Amino acid sequence: MLLRCLVIVLSVLVLGGQATAEQRVALVIGNSEYQQFDPLENPRNDALDISVALRGLGFDVTLEIDVTTDRMDAVLDRFGAAAETADVVLFFYAGHGFQAAGRNYLVPADAAIRSAEDVTTQTTGLDRVLAAMERSRGVKLVLLDACRDNPFGATLEDAGVGSGLARVGTAADFLFAYATQPDNVAYDGTGRNSFFTEAVLHHIYTPGQDIQQMMIGVRRDVLAATGGKQIPWENSSLTRAFQFDDSPPSISEESMLYQLAVNAGDPQLLTLYVDRYPEGSHIEEAVAFLQTGPETQTRSLGLADDADRLWDLARRSRMRPLLEVFVERYPEDPNVEEARRLLDAIPRPEDALPGAICQRLATHPRDATADNPGVPFDRLAQNALSAIQACSAAAAQSPELPHYVALLARATAASGDLPQAVRLYRDAAGRGDLRAMVSLAQLYETGTGVAPDPAAALQLYRTAAEAGSQDAMINLAISLLEGSGGPQEVEDAVALLKRASVEGSSKATYNLGVLAQDGRIDTPRDALDYFTRAARDGAREGYLAAAILLDEGRGVERDPDRAAVMLLRGAAEDRGDVVRQLTENADQWSRDTIAAVQERLQAAGYYTSTIDGLPGRNFSAALAQWRNGGFVAEVLVN
Repeated sequence: MLLRCLVIVLSVLVLGGQATAEQRVALVIGNSEYQQFDPLENPRNDALDISVALRGLGFDVTLEIDVTTDRMDAVLDRFGAAAETADVVLFFYAGHGFQAAGRNYLVPADAAIRSAEDVTTQTTGLDRVLAAMERSRGVKLVLLDACRDNPFGATLEDAGVGSGLARVGTAADFLFAYATQPDNVAYDGTGRNSFFTEAVLHHIYTPGQDIQQMMIGVRRDVLAATGGKQIPWENSSLTRAFQFDDSPPSISEESMLYQLAVNAGDPQLLTLYVDRYPEGSHIEEAVAFLQTGPETQTRSLGLADDADRLWDLARRSRMRPLLEVFVERYPEDPNVEEARRLLDAIPRPEDALPGAICQRLATHPRDATADNPGVPFDRLAQNALSAIQACSAAAAQSPELPHYVALLARATAASGDLPQAVRLYRDAAGRGDLRAMVSLAQLYETGTGVAPDPAAALQLYRTAAEAGSQDAMINLAISLLEGSGGPQEVEDAVALLKRASVEGSSKATYNLGVLAQDGRIDTPRDALDYFTRAARDGAREGYLAAAILLDEGRGVERDPDRAAVMLLRGAAEDRGDVVRQLTENADQWSRDTIAAVQERLQAAGYYTSTIDGLPGRNFSAALAQWRNGGFVAEVLVN
C-alpha cells in the first residue's frame, strides 16, 4: 500500500455574506500516471472528488490530471493571474512530493529524476506555488496530497531527500494542516481516497463550521480510522476565521435523516436510518415506525422543501443511498447534476475493497467517523464470519497498518474465540494500534480471557493516551479519579480529560461539565460552556444538562429563553430525555422556561394553544411533532 500525506496551507480573511457571493477560484491537480515510477491509484480520484466538492461550495475550478513539467509552469502562471482578482484562492495537488534540504517539491507526471541536480529542474518547488497565490489579497488555501515515501530509493540520498514533507514556515494568517506530522508519511485509504482526503470530503460541507473546528473532526476521523498510526497535524497563525460553508449551523446528520424520513413517512429512508445508525438517538422510534406498517404512513418525499432538505443532507453526508433517492425522485432539480457527479465519486458497496468492508463491519462505535458510525458488539456477532474474512484480507494486503488486525481481533472476539482475539489484540497493540491497546486494557481490567492485571491495564491506557487515544485518556482519567490500583490523582485526571476535550472528545467535555457543576474543578459557570460544547460535538445529553443550569440559575444567570433553545435542540437530537423531562416531570421546570419553549414551538407552527408556561396535551403533542420533524432552524437562532 502506498504512503502519502495531505497538507493544507490556509491564509484566511473574514468573509461576509454567503459563500456564493464571493469569487472563489481553485486549481486542482492530480498526478497518477508517472513515467518514471509506478502509477499511483489515489491522486486522480482525490483531485476529481475535491474538485466536485469545491464546485459545490462556489469555487470556479480548473481540474488538471497528470500535469507535465512544462504544463505545470504554464498552469501556475495562469493560476497566479486568476488569483489577483479572486476573494478566495485554493490550490490542491495530489501526487508524488518530497522534501530535500528542508524544501518541499511537487513531482510532475513526466519528471525524470536521476541525480541531485534534477531535483530543481524536474520538479516544482512549493514556494513557486505560494508565490503565485500571494498575488491574491484574499483567502489562500493550499492542499497538498504529496507526502509519500521517497520514490527515488537511494538515488537522491546525497541530495538530502527525506520522508514526508517538511514543515512550512508560518506567516500571518496562515494555517498549515498536514495529513500527518511533518517529516512523517501517511497511509492510503481503504478505497478510492486517502484517509485524510476522505475525512476532508466528509467535513467540508458542515454548515457554520470554522476551519479549525473542521480540522479537529478530520484529525479525530483519521486517528480513529488508522488506529493512531496517522494523526493530522497543523500549525496556525490565524487571526481571522474562515468557513467553507457559512450557512447557519444545523442539527446532526443523524437527526436530519430521521426527521426527514419520519416527517415524510418514508420507509425507505427510515430503513436507511436503522442500518446507518444502529445505536442512534432515534433508533427505537424508527424501528417502531417501520413496524406499524404502511397504513400509518402519511406521504412520500415529493414537496419542494423535501427536495432541498434531502439535497442538503445527501451532499453533506455523502451517503450514496440518499443521493440515489434524490436523483430518482427529483430528476429536474437544479442540483441533480452535482448529485450525479457525487455519485460518480462514491463507490458502490459491491465495489468496496477488503479494508473498507472490514472497517464497515467491525469498527468500534467509539471510533466512529463522519462516514462510519461503528458497529455494536451484538450486531458484529451476527456478521462475525464476514468481518473476519474481510479483516483477514485487509490485514494481509496492508501489513504496515495494524489497525486491521485490531478490527480482526474484535470480530474474532464477537465470534466467541476469545483466546485468539487476545493474541490478535496483543499483536496489534505491540505494533502501536490504539484501539487494540484500549481493548486489551479493558480485558486486563475485567479479567476477561486473561488473568486480571490492573497494572498492565493502566500501562496500556497510559501508552495509548500519550499516543492520542481519547478513549484511553478518559478511561485512565476515571481510574485516576477513582484511585484504581493506587492513590487518587485528580490533577492528572483532569489534565487528561481537558486534553481529550480539546482534541474533540464530547464525552470528555461532558465529564468536565459534571466535575465543574459539582464544584470539583473550575467554576459552575464553566460547566455551562462544557455542556454546550459537549452537545455540539456529539454528547447530546449536554443539552439537557445546560438547560438545567440556565433554568435554575445554578452558577450562571437565569436565562429561560436560552434554556428553551437547549431544550428544543435536545428534544430533536437526544434519546428522548428532554421530551420525557418536559412531559413527565414538567413541575421541575420553571414556568418561564416552559413558556419560552411554547413560544418557539408556536413560531415553528407546532403549538397553537395559550403560552402559559403550563404543560398539557397540546404541549406534549407539539414536542412530539418537533422531535419528529422540527428541522431546527430560525426558531433556534439566539
